[in-house]
Amino acid sequence: MPIPLIIPQANPKASYIVHKEEINSAITRVMESGWYILGQEVAAFEEEFAAYIGVDFGIGVGSGTDALHLALMACGIGSGDEVITVSHTAVATAVAIELCNARPVLVDIDPSTFVINPDQIERAITSRTKGIIPVHLYGHVADMPSILSIAHSHGLRVIEDCAQSHGATYAGRKSGGWGDIAAFSFYPTKNLGAFGDGGMVLTNNPELAERVRLLREYGWRQRYISEISGLNSRLDELQAAVLRVKLKYLDQWNEERRKKASIYTKLLEGTEIVCPTEKEPVRHVYHLYVIRTKKRDSLQAFLREKGIGTLIHYPTPIHLQNAYKNLGYRRGDLPVTEKYAQEVLSLPFYPELTGEEMREVQEQVKMFLSGDQKR
Repeated sequence: MPIPLIIPQANPKASYIVHKEEINSAITRVMESGWYILGQEVAAFEEEFAAYIGVDFGIGVGSGTDALHLALMACGIGSGDEVITVSHTAVATAVAIELCNARPVLVDIDPSTFVINPDQIERAITSRTKGIIPVHLYGHVADMPSILSIAHSHGLRVIEDCAQSHGATYAGRKSGGWGDIAAFSFYPTKNLGAFGDGGMVLTNNPELAERVRLLREYGWRQRYISEISGLNSRLDELQAAVLRVKLKYLDQWNEERRKKASIYTKLLEGTEIVCPTEKEPVRHVYHLYVIRTKKRDSLQAFLREKGIGTLIHYPTPIHLQNAYKNLGYRRGDLPVTEKYAQEVLSLPFYPELTGEEMREVQEQVKMFLSGDQKR
């Protein structure tokens, strides 16, 4: 029988408990309105979140994967095209590319930040390359000036995957405000999370914005009349209302994450654990606190026995997964990615995590490392 988790890796319910009255009020407002799809709440949240990121247009959709898929479609990426991205990411990044009948071209990551290494991009470009997806993994923004420079010199679209970087900045400019178009996820455990699936596409380009609006709802500009072939991917009113409440607290929560990341790093100082870093001029928002250790699997098992939850983001790189054998990669092609996939471990981490809980995690990690596992 599994040991119940005393300290979970993530706890999306915690933010609901803290803001229960305000969130319940927003939900009641929607239920009493009688309008549940693409109404005033979605329109208001689209405007508010776009303004928060610093772009002109936001289009709410059904999920983060849908946001990436629709962003790629809006950019005209389709059959036979190639899109460069990383293998060390959630598989959704590759799924969105394949949904366009395009081919993911996977490159290695920066060893200090876990995000795409710009030095690897140029050599991956071919005559079929149409776009680059930098994934702002774990809350750390990729080197956008370098990526944009490469993209512009080759006439490529830049589609930002911001599923884990709500509010993160590079030189003061938020993720999602750099590329041609950006995709966000509002999965419950994100820094800004709904109580179900949800996503948004953001852009400063009015033509791309209009195309995404058409694509998300059957190609309709006029109801029941499809101008183009589209999909059904709509952010619902309930989730938008919840997200409007939560958006007001996002900066506060991100600051709390940054403080807690600093505490963890200090608590684990002097051990063999490799803690995450922040590379100037990035302001990391620590969607996850991801350590590295060669003893990852045994440490995870030990912590689980102590009631401490952890997760591995991500255990098998995309290029080595069975579903992507057709891409033609072999073990050894992306050495940093492959090494880190054997070492990364996400510790319990969310704004409401207490100092006492963090110290308990530290004590158990140190106990494991010392070999004293009798407690």
